[in-house]
Amino acid sequence: MARASGTFDVTLTPQPTDAATLGRMSIDKRFHGDLEATSKGEMLAAMTEVTGSAGYVAIERVTGRLGGREGTFALQHHGVMTRGAPALMVSVVPDSGTGELTGLSGSLSIAITDGKHYYELDYTIAPAS
Repeated sequence: MARASGTFDVTLTPQPTDAATLGRMSIDKRFHGDLEATSKGEMLAAMTEVTGSAGYVAIERVTGRLGGREGTFALQHHGVMTRGAPALMVSVVPDSGTGELTGLSGSLSIAITDGKHYYELDYTIAPAS
């Protein structure tokens, strides 16, 4: 398994929603480091009356270069926060890789330190069949 790491910049833009306890946002990211890419996506979040408890799901399409290979792939996010305790799972959508990233699988972790966003992507690329 290979590991790509680096930083990313993210812009979240609120979108209209009809439900008071739901939020919807568009996602624009720029990845730097071992993954040089941009992404666009959509996020849906649910807030609760309990401070620090919420959940979100998101899908984003990543376009760029990973480990010297060019292509696209999709990431799927599933995050919950229970009274301030976060749990996040971000996975490469199976069979979403294109171009030289066909066969990509893996998972991505995110850390935020002093307002700066960091990623680690653990991945494999299956040989073409």
